[in-house]
Amino acid sequence: MKTLTATEARKNLTRWLKAAKGGEEIGIVYGADIFAIRRVPIHAADYPQAEYGLSADQLADFKKRADSELDRELKGGQMKPFTGKLPRGRAR
Repeated sequence: MKTLTATEARKNLTRWLKAAKGGEEIGIVYGADIFAIRRVPIHAADYPQAEYGLSADQLADFKKRADSELDRELKGGQMKPFTGKLPRGRAR
């Protein structure tokens, strides 16, 4: 494992991230602790469950309610579809 101080890591963070992505073990020493830099897999499909503790049924129920609310606001004129262009005077 390659260990670095926080200052060393900060100076060339991209280099160390690329090394970690390539499988090298990188550790940053902070006080008496070492923190590992490593690639962490992200599973978007289970994000709501992992982050919020939602079941698939709860997520489906939320999606149904949110879609219904958005449709109601769109039809009621409270919301307009975004065309990608901002009204004049709003772009900065």
